[in-house]
Amino acid sequence: MTIVRIPAGWPVTEEQARAVQDELRERVVLDEPGPPPGTGRVTGVDVAYDDERDVVVAAAVVLDAATLDVVAEATAVGRVSFPYVPGLLAFREIPTVLAALEALPCPPGLVVCDGYGRAHPRRFGLASHLGVLTGLPTIGVAKNPFTFSYEEPGVRRGSASPLLAGTEEVGRAVRTQDGIKPVFVSVGHRVDLGNACAHTLALTPEYRLPESTRRADSLCRRALRQATS
Repeated sequence: MTIVRIPAGWPVTEEQARAVQDELRERVVLDEPGPPPGTGRVTGVDVAYDDERDVVVAAAVVLDAATLDVVAEATAVGRVSFPYVPGLLAFREIPTVLAALEALPCPPGLVVCDGYGRAHPRRFGLASHLGVLTGLPTIGVAKNPFTFSYEEPGVRRGSASPLLAGTEEVGRAVRTQDGIKPVFVSVGHRVDLGNACAHTLALTPEYRLPESTRRADSLCRRALRQATS
């Protein structure tokens, strides 16, 4: 497990964090399709917190995109690097997530975040932030629609409907299992929305949530228990 320090110059106020978002958002690449689903590697990242002990743990789990077998995994533990502010959660997570990715013994390929990319009030959620900092293709697959509206997609797996901010499509609600609540997919960096949805379906053969982030969630929870025991 990698031990992480809060980077020098890390934002400490909401104003500073929003200024960083404004600067980095201009670097998001939206005109690349991204890697084809079912090829190469796909890495899920997730975090777990113990706010009372001021501890955050990140996990990165690399899967073979064709078989969904685990190829590699890594964890990192650090201090919580920013207070809880809706829309600025990436600043609590990025240092440890970056450290977990850097600790992997192989390239991560596409990175799937348990959260948002363009489906964010400032159009710059964790998936976009992480993608810009690493240069990796990234997508966000979230459990809820945040502040955005959508119509229920069809009940069959693969059905989708736009996730809307007014009339702007910021992502899609995607049904990954018949009759189960959809997930909410958005582009992070260097992947288009259609491909992001296709990757999400390729990663959900049995469960509502992608195997990548399901396994990262399990790993970071185990690692947090170990770090705080």
